[in-house]
Amino acid sequence: MTLFGPSEETPLPNAARPAGERAALLAWVAACLRAEYGERELRPRREPLHELISTILSQRTTHDDEEAAYQELRTLGDWDAIIAAPTAEVAHAIRRSNYPESKAPRIQETLRRLRDAPGGYDLEFLREMPVKDALKWLTDLPGVGVKTASLVLLFNFSRPVFPVDTHVHRINTRVGTIARMGEQAAHRALLALLPPDPPHLYELHINLLAHGREVCTWTRPKCRVCVLRERCDAYAQYGERVPSFSEKPAKP
Repeated sequence: MTLFGPSEETPLPNAARPAGERAALLAWVAACLRAEYGERELRPRREPLHELISTILSQRTTHDDEEAAYQELRTLGDWDAIIAAPTAEVAHAIRRSNYPESKAPRIQETLRRLRDAPGGYDLEFLREMPVKDALKWLTDLPGVGVKTASLVLLFNFSRPVFPVDTHVHRINTRVGTIARMGEQAAHRALLALLPPDPPHLYELHINLLAHGREVCTWTRPKCRVCVLRERCDAYAQYGERVPSFSEKPAKP
């Protein structure tokens, strides 16, 4: 597999620029994507626990398979019934999601911890908890990383966080708003460049997701029709032959 770009230590031109310039570039990206995909209203798409479990299922999984796995999971009964079910049965129910044998015990343990917590399955307390504490509380749950936690906090509670999934990470690395880095570092780096405005953060996340699915794909990106190409590091270096993207930084 061809790895995209240089190592973390030698970022492409945009990523090597001062934070103020990269913030301005990211604002330009947001404006271009808004013009291309439209404005997005921040409103919860699901109730918080649904969002949490669905996002665990979504890891390395398409949206359609995530939704199918979630709906099949709920056929096992309420949350208590899912906890009590044999783990193999839960894994079978979520088989449309990748790595169901790993996700099933994590989902059961997450639900078990929530059930036994003071608020039970109600996550409403996250609305008022300091953001740093809310992120830690969520990421302490099995199978919940910073992306999943950020999605729940932004989508359900309008908290000023910025979820970085594979599409968000790929586009920003190719454009050069950030250098090659790991998931948690990318969350911190991008959030530092963005205004703490949940509607803006939500719209940018959703539009980057759409652009990553439709244009700036993992392999064979459609640079010819990309609205970001005029300021994209990857396009400047490779033209329309931008290679496949690896989430891990390439070795020198």
